[in-house]
Amino acid sequence: MKSDSNSLILAIDTSCDDTSAAVIRDGRSVLSSIVYGQGEIHSLYGGVVPEAASRRHTEMIWPTVKLALEQSNTEFSQLSAIAVCCGPGLIGCLIVGTSFAKAMAYASNLPLIGVNHLEGHICSVFLTHEPVFPHISLIVSGGHTSLYLARAMGAYEEIGRTRDDAAGEAYDKVAKMLGLDYPGGPLIDKLAKNGNPKAVNFPRALIKGTLDFSFSGLKTSVRNHLLLNSNISTEDICASFQAAVIDTIITKLLWAAEIHGINTLTISGGVAANEGLRQRLLSLKNMRILMPPKEHCTDNAAMIGLVGDYYFRQGAVSALTLNPKACLPLTANCG
Repeated sequence: MKSDSNSLILAIDTSCDDTSAAVIRDGRSVLSSIVYGQGEIHSLYGGVVPEAASRRHTEMIWPTVKLALEQSNTEFSQLSAIAVCCGPGLIGCLIVGTSFAKAMAYASNLPLIGVNHLEGHICSVFLTHEPVFPHISLIVSGGHTSLYLARAMGAYEEIGRTRDDAAGEAYDKVAKMLGLDYPGGPLIDKLAKNGNPKAVNFPRALIKGTLDFSFSGLKTSVRNHLLLNSNISTEDICASFQAAVIDTIITKLLWAAEIHGINTLTISGGVAANEGLRQRLLSLKNMRILMPPKEHCTDNAAMIGLVGDYYFRQGAVSALTLNPKACLPLTANCG
C-alpha cells in the first residue's frame, strides 16, 4: 500500500446508466472525470432498461477507465487504491463496475474501497467547496429524494425521504405524458422558462409533521389535467409542474433547517442541476447554500473517489469478496 500523503485514487461508478471513471489526487483534486452516457439507447424506450444498461457498461467500462487514466497522465503503478460504487443502484450495472474494480485491484495488488453511492452524492459538493459540518443535505434525483443530517464524514442520519416517486422520476413521467424525449427533467426545466408557473395550481404534498416527500399525487394531478384540458401550452404545464416540485423541496429544506437549527444546506443528485431549483435556492435569505457544479450533480466517479480517498486514509478498505447491493442504506456498507 502506497503512502496516503499524496494519494491517487482511481474511482469507478456504474450504478445506473452512466459509465464513469475518475482519478482523484488527495481527495479533492479531480485530475480526470469521464462520464459515458447511454441516453441514445434508453431514449428509445422512455426510460432506463436495466439489461441494456448493464450490457453497455460491459462494453464501455475499459475504454472509460483507460481514458480517465490517460487524461490524468496516471499509470497503474502510481495508483494508491481503487474506489468503486457498490450500491445502491441497478444490480446488473453495479456488478459490472465492482467486478471490474475487484479484478483490477487483485491484478495490481491495490487496496479496494467500496463506496455508497448516496455518500458520494452528499460529499460531491466538497469537490469544489471546503467540507462543512453539520449541514442538512438533500439528495434529489431519479431514484432518490432524501434529506440527511450530516454531522461529519461517515456520520449521517436520514430525516426525510420520498414515500413514493422520487422527484426525478416524476419529472421523467410527466415529460413522457407531454411527449417529450428521455431524459425529461432537463427538457421540462428548459420549457418552464417560457411558461407561466401560475397557469395551473398543482398540489404541493407537504405532509405536515414530517420531512418526508410525496410526488405521486402531483404526477397524477398533471395526468388528470392533461386529460381534461387539451388547449393549455406545454410550457405552462412544465412551469406549473416545476413550481410545485420546487416549492415542496424548498419548504421541506427550510423546515429541516429550523428543526435542527442549521443554516447550511447542500443539494446533490441529478435534479440538483435543475436551473429553476438552483435559482430558488440561491435566493434564500440567511441560508448558506452549497451546490456542486452541474457536471458533479449527476452520477459521476469523481464523488466516489473523494469518499474513497477518505476511507483509504482511515484504513477502511474492502475485501475482494465485496459484493454490490441494489438496496443499500447510507448507514450500511457493501460488506
